Parts: sequence; structure tokens; C-alpha cells
Amino acid sequence: MRPMETEQRIVTANGITQAVRVAGPPDGVPVLLVHGNCSSAAFWEPLVRRLPHTLRVVAPDLRGYGDTQTAPVDATRGLRDFADDVAALLDEPGLFAADARPVVVGHSLGGGVAMQLLVDHPHRVAGLLLAAPVSPYGFGGTRDVTGTPTTPDFAGTGAGTANPDFVARLAAQDRGDDAQASPRNVLRATYVADPASLGADEELLLDTVLSTATGDDNYPGTAVASANWPGTAPGERGVLNALAPTYFRVADELVEVVGKPPVTWVRGDSDVIVSDTSLFDLAYLGSLGVLPGWPGEAQCPPQPMIGQTRAVLDRYAAAGGAYREVVLPGCGHSPHLERPAEFVAELLALTAVPAV
Repeated sequence: MRPMETEQRIVTANGITQAVRVAGPPDGVPVLLVHGNCSSAAFWEPLVRRLPHTLRVVAPDLRGYGDTQTAPVDATRGLRDFADDVAALLDEPGLFAADARPVVVGHSLGGGVAMQLLVDHPHRVAGLLLAAPVSPYGFGGTRDVTGTPTTPDFAGTGAGTANPDFVARLAAQDRGDDAQASPRNVLRATYVADPASLGADEELLLDTVLSTATGDDNYPGTAVASANWPGTAPGERGVLNALAPTYFRVADELVEVVGKPPVTWVRGDSDVIVSDTSLFDLAYLGSLGVLPGWPGEAQCPPQPMIGQTRAVLDRYAAAGGAYREVVLPGCGHSPHLERPAEFVAELLALTAVPAV
């Protein structure tokens, strides 16, 4: 049987023009794929090829990525701008069957979007597959598994944490590999544990990275000065601020969701992006001596991202839900690329769960 292939459609939903990749029969088992930061729906292409033709797959480009409109991101809403865009697609004619309840697969930032979608529309989600998701307490700036702020203004999170050289190279569409901060080298070094796992899809995947819209309203966003180390705090616009714990904190709302669908959490034990020792967490880099002036473990510990997600999902289960944590040895930040067979098995297991 030929591998599943996607076709792109352009729709207007939630007031913006969205590019959406679709595959499989319209009446197939619905699956919604939500990509992560600095990528696009095409980041799922290697996975879609491995899926059975019984599924109906819908994968949108989020605003400011791929071919979707470069609409501004209001960071004060957390990831809700993205979640609202995705929710509008659930009833878009021709994408899903009427009243579809898809299994929602979210990668990295997309995992946070999936959590927000579940919080806001619990009756429309049949299950969650969270692939290396952002913590329910956002990215950076918290000190323990209950999400206690490190500083009142969540210093060290948001747009001011972005590498300006990487941002400039994104904007310049740099496809080279002559600098550590080039998009290609960031893809090879941080999206996966072994660059060989990108295989023949490296150029396609690099295209998704380079599709990121840069600027104050998108990636990375605006920053404000802080009196706390390292001197920067989240502004109110753009993607990295939307991920900051100032605005994205869905832990309690997630636990309180009524009619809890099953959750599968898949992560690699060699992830350097979402980790208790994340190379993108300025507090952890400070602890390594990479950033000067770190005030020490007592004042500014690294964020326990994995511990936070586990603690929230434990609460979710105690409140009547169910979840599985799947840890893949030697895998980095992109389980669907690095360990596709295991990832597909977890997805198919979720699609077989009857609706509540």
C-alpha cells in the first residue's frame, strides 16, 4: 500500500487564513497534529507516511509558521491564540466529519496548545498524545513541581532569552552550517539526539524551521528589562512570551477538566529542549557557568520541567483521568522522527480508545 500523502488546503478560520495539510478519508478516525515552535505542519510529514489509511489526519500551520497568515500573537493570552485557531478548524467543512472528536497530537509548544484546547473544548478531544510537551507551567522561571515562580516577574523567560544570532539567521533564511546558531545546526543539535535520524528529510525539516515569522509580534516577541537576573522578563507580544509562565499556566485547569480523555506522554531521555536540564533554560545555563552572574541554586534553580508535567498528570489521574508516560532511551526532542515505530504504536493505541 502506498504511504499516506497530505494535500494542502487554505481556509479562513478564526479570522485568519490558515494552511492545513490533510490526509486520509474524510470519515476516517480523526487525528489532529499540532506542530511545535520553529517548525510547521510539514514537520509531521515523516510520521504521516507511516500512518494507516483508516485515519483522517489534519495538520495546520500555526499562525506565523508555514503558509498560515503571519497574524500577531497576544502573549497575555498564553497559547490561547494558537488554540483558538486550531479549535476553529474542528468545524471547518471538509476537514473532519461533523462533530469529530480527534485524538490531538501536540509536539513541544504544540503540546501546550493541545493542553489549552482540551481545557477550552473538553467535549471535542478524544485523547491527547503529548510529544516532548512544554510544561503545564510554561517554559522557565519556576523552581519546583508546583510551579512556584523564581522571581515575581519571571525573569529569564520570554523573548529576551532568544539567541539574536539564531533569530537573525532565521530572518535571513540561512541554510548554511558554518555557525553554531544557524537554523540547520540548531535542527541537528537540539531537535534530535542523533542528526542521522533526520535522514533524507533534513531539507524538508529545515524548510519548516525557516518558515518561522520573526519579529515583535511573532518569534521571539518583545522583552522588558528586569532588576532580577539575568536582566530580562517577558513582554506582552510574541511566541516566547506566550510560552512564559507569566501567561501560560494551565496546570490547575487541566486537572479540573470534566470527562477527562486519556493522555499519553511520550518523551526522549536525551531531550535537551524540554528537560530538567534544558539547554534553553537560562537558569540551567547559569548553573553550568555559561551565563555570568547566576545567583545560585537557592535563588534561581533550573526548572524541573519533567517533574512538573509528571506531577500535573498524576493529579489528572487522581481526579479520574488516566495517563501513560513513555520514555524512549537515546531519543531527543522529536520522538516521531527518532523513534517512529514506537510513536505510531502509541498513537494507534489512543485512537482505539472509545470516546467517553
